[in-house]
Amino acid sequence: MFDIGLIKKVYSELPLKVAKAKTVLGKPLTYAEKILYSHLSGNDGLKVLQRGIDYVDFAPDRVAMQDATAQMALLQFMNAGKNATAVPSTVHCDHLIQAQVNGLEDLKVAKNLNEEVYSFLESVSNKYGIGFWKPGAGIIHQVVLENYAFPGGMMIGTDSHTPNAGGLGMVAIGVGGADAVDVMAGMPWELKMPKLIGVNLTGKLNGWAAPKDIILKVAGILTVKGGTGSIIEYFGEGARSLSATGKGTICNMGAEVGATTSLFAYDESMERYLKATGREQVVELANGIKEHLKGDDEVYENPDVYYDQVININLSELEPHINGPFTPDRATPVSRMKQTAKENGWPLEVSVGLIGSCTNSSYEDISRAASIAEQAVEKGLIAKAEFTITPGSEQVRFTIERDGFINTFEKMGGKVFANACGPCIGQWARPGAEKQEKNTIVHSFNRNFSKRADGNPNTHAFVTSPEMVTALAISGRLDFNPLTDSLLNNNGEKVMLTPPSGIELPEKGFDVKDRGFQAPAENGVNVEVNVAPDSKRLQLLEPFDAWDGKNITGAKLLIKALGKCTTDHISMAGPWLRFRGHLDNISNNMLIGAVNAFNSETNSVKNQLTGNYDEVPKVQREYKSKGIPSVVVGDHNYGEGSSREHAAMEPRHLGVKAVFVKSFARIHETNLKKQGMLALTFANENDYDLIEEDDTFNFIDLVDFAPGKSLTVQVVHLNGSGDTIELNHSYNSQQIEWFKAGSALNLIKKQNN
Repeated sequence: MFDIGLIKKVYSELPLKVAKAKTVLGKPLTYAEKILYSHLSGNDGLKVLQRGIDYVDFAPDRVAMQDATAQMALLQFMNAGKNATAVPSTVHCDHLIQAQVNGLEDLKVAKNLNEEVYSFLESVSNKYGIGFWKPGAGIIHQVVLENYAFPGGMMIGTDSHTPNAGGLGMVAIGVGGADAVDVMAGMPWELKMPKLIGVNLTGKLNGWAAPKDIILKVAGILTVKGGTGSIIEYFGEGARSLSATGKGTICNMGAEVGATTSLFAYDESMERYLKATGREQVVELANGIKEHLKGDDEVYENPDVYYDQVININLSELEPHINGPFTPDRATPVSRMKQTAKENGWPLEVSVGLIGSCTNSSYEDISRAASIAEQAVEKGLIAKAEFTITPGSEQVRFTIERDGFINTFEKMGGKVFANACGPCIGQWARPGAEKQEKNTIVHSFNRNFSKRADGNPNTHAFVTSPEMVTALAISGRLDFNPLTDSLLNNNGEKVMLTPPSGIELPEKGFDVKDRGFQAPAENGVNVEVNVAPDSKRLQLLEPFDAWDGKNITGAKLLIKALGKCTTDHISMAGPWLRFRGHLDNISNNMLIGAVNAFNSETNSVKNQLTGNYDEVPKVQREYKSKGIPSVVVGDHNYGEGSSREHAAMEPRHLGVKAVFVKSFARIHETNLKKQGMLALTFANENDYDLIEEDDTFNFIDLVDFAPGKSLTVQVVHLNGSGDTIELNHSYNSQQIEWFKAGSALNLIKKQNN
C-alpha cells in the first residue's frame, strides 16, 4: 500500500471542501469540479473560477515521471535548492528499452546500454526521496494504475498519457518537467481552469466492440485539437458497465484529442480493481465518501446545463473502429474500411500486428485478444502477419504467463517484448524499416504519427482494439471485417472468428515475484549524484539568460513549418531517446522532422547568412554563434502529442526566441512559457501566409509585455518591403515574470534564495 496516509488526508478533507465549493459556486458540481476545487493551492482563495479564462494554482497530491523525461526534470530539480520532494514522487524506467528480440534479451541490452542513465536516476531518486521503479517493472501508466491512482485524487506526470489514471477516478494531467519541478519543490502548480466536455454513454458494449472503440469514436468527433483546454468527463449507464482498465484505456487516449485529462466517477468496477490490486483500505475509505466521488445527480440529469459540450454515444450501437493512418483522429468504422482503404490507396496487406502498450495491456485486454488467438489455433488458422505483445507491467506479464495466455499467443507465432513502451514510442528495431517501403501495421497503441513506430515515413499505422489487431493479424488484411468475413484455414475450409470473450480480473488474483520497486534512502543527504563532465548522455544544466529588457530585433526566420508539427517532429524520440539527459546533444534533432513550407522537405532550411540550405540545427547553431536571434513559425495545434519539454528546451538552448503559430497544443505552449520563450499566436491566421523564407522580425512593443495586450512585430522581407502583424498571447503576470527571469526555474531558484 503506497500513500495511505496521503489518501486518508485527502478523503478526510474532501467532503468539507466540496460543500464549501458548492456554496460559493451556488450550483451542483461535476465530478471534475469537485476534484479541482478541492485541490486549490493555499495561494488561491475559494471563488468562482471561469473555465477557459482564469489561471488557477493547484496543489497536486503526487508526481510521476518516466525515465526519458525524468532525466531533464530531475536535472532541473537539482537546481531548485531542495533536499527532498514536497510530495510523493516516482520514477519509472520504461522508455529506454528497445524492442528487438524478446523481453529478456532486450532488457539485458537496455540495462547495459543505459547503465549510466539508470544509475543517475536511481541515485537522484535515492537522494531526494523518490520511489524508483527499475527497468522491466513496467510502463509508468500501468504501474501507476496498479499502485498509486485513487478516486478523487490529483496527480501530474511528465508524460502526456498520465490521464490513464482517470480510469480510477483521478484527475491526472500530463505536464512538462518544469511543471513537475514546481510541485516537487512545494510550489503551486498553475493551470488554466479547464472547460468541461461531458460524454454520456448509454447502452452496453457487445460483440467485437471494446472500450478502445469509445475513444476512437470520440477522437473522430473532436479531432486532435477538439479537447484542448478541456477535461472530458464520462458518465451514464454505459460508463458504469465498463471495467476500470477499460476506463483507463479511454482516459489514456484522451491525450489524442488534446484534452487536459479525462475521468470517470468512482463505481463498482473501480472497487473491484482496487481490491484485486491489494488496496482494500482505499476501497473502505472511498466507500465512506462515495457521494463526493461522482458528479451531483442534477449534473447527470441535465448535462447540457453543466458541461460546455455534451457528446452522446450509444454503446449498444457502437461499431469497432480502425483509426489512421498518420493521425489518431481519422476514424473509420470497420464496416467502411474496405471502401475507405481502396479509395485512399492504403496498403491492404498487414505486415505486423502489435498489442499492449500503456493504453491496452490490462489483463482483460490480453484475455480478449487471447480468446481470438485461441480460436485461430483451434480452427487451423495461421497468422499471416507478424504479431507482438508488449505487457504493461511485470505484474500483468507474470499473471498472463501463469494463466497460459502467452503460450496461446506463441502458438500463433506471437513474440513477447519487454514490459516497456517499445514500438509505441519508436523504440523498435524493426528489420527492414530503413528501406522505407510502403506498408501497413495495426496496433493497440495511442499514437500513429508518421515515422513514430519504426522511423519509416511510409509505414501506415492504424490504431484499433487488441482483439481487432489480433483478428487483422490473423487475416493479414486491413480490409478484413471479422463481423462478416470468413477466412480459409489450413484445410481450405471457410471459417469465421466469433466475438472475443474476456476476463475482467484474474480469477486466481494477480501474482508477481518481483514488482521492480526500490524505495529511496530514509535520509539522502549524503547520497552522491555524479555526472561525468565528458558524458554523452547526461549534462548538468546551466541557467538560461534572463531577458535584457529590450525589444528583440533582427530575428531571422529559422523555419516555417507546414501542416502537422507534433513534438515528434520538433524533437524525435526513437534513437534520440538516449540523449534526453544531455540538452546540447539532443538539440541536434531540433525540428528535423518538421516540413519546410518553402521546399516541402524535412531538415532542410535556408541559412540567411550564406543563402545555402542546410540541416535545421546546423543553421540555428550558426545563428547562435553569431548572436542572431531567430523565430519559428507553425500552423494549427503546434506541439501536439507527447509532453516532452525537450521540444521547448532545444530551441531555447539554441537561441530561438519566439514561436508564432495559428494555435498551440496545451502542454507545449506551457513548456515554451516555462523555458522563457515567447509562445505567440497570429491575431489574423492569414498572416501565416505573409511569412517569407528570407524574413527578419523586429518586435515593436515587447518592452510593454503585459497580460491581455497583444504584441506587434514588423516583418521585413528580402526586397525591403514589410508587413506589420499582431500576435496574441495567453501569458499572465506570473508567466511574464518567467519570461523576464529567463525561465520558471530561474524564478523559483531566485525565490528560494
